[in-house]
Amino acid sequence: MKASDVPEQTAQRLASTTAASADATGGEPLDRIFVHDYVLDSEIGVYSNEKGVTQRVRVSVDVEIGASDQPLQDDIHRTFDYDVIINAVKEVVGSGHINLTETMAEEIAARVLNHPRAQTVKVKVEKLDKDPGAVGTEIMRKRRA
Repeated sequence: MKASDVPEQTAQRLASTTAASADATGGEPLDRIFVHDYVLDSEIGVYSNEKGVTQRVRVSVDVEIGASDQPLQDDIHRTFDYDVIINAVKEVVGSGHINLTETMAEEIAARVLNHPRAQTVKVKVEKLDKDPGAVGTEIMRKRRA
């Protein structure tokens, strides 16, 4: 598949591809795939004034994947598709009311780590309408051996 065959939205995400890193446990090369600053309406909050209403959350996810030992050949099927991250976020946010940003972050991380190439994931969830600025949670999780 050529880049011209990839839908424009996916092609834009491919353009901001990966940054190399090293696995702290063995020095294996890892690639980092990310979706940053994804803003959605969410039913989130523990207080009574947060029940039955939506508020904006901003979600950022970084995933470290094992580097491919085969050339990518500009083929989306040989990559970790950004849609894995986007779909995990949409599924969790759309699943109904969640009390805590910590819970939302944990559920997103668990879904992303279900992908066989995902090694570690960092998830940041920010509530944008709660206080001036943003409040939230950031977690890092690693695939269990």
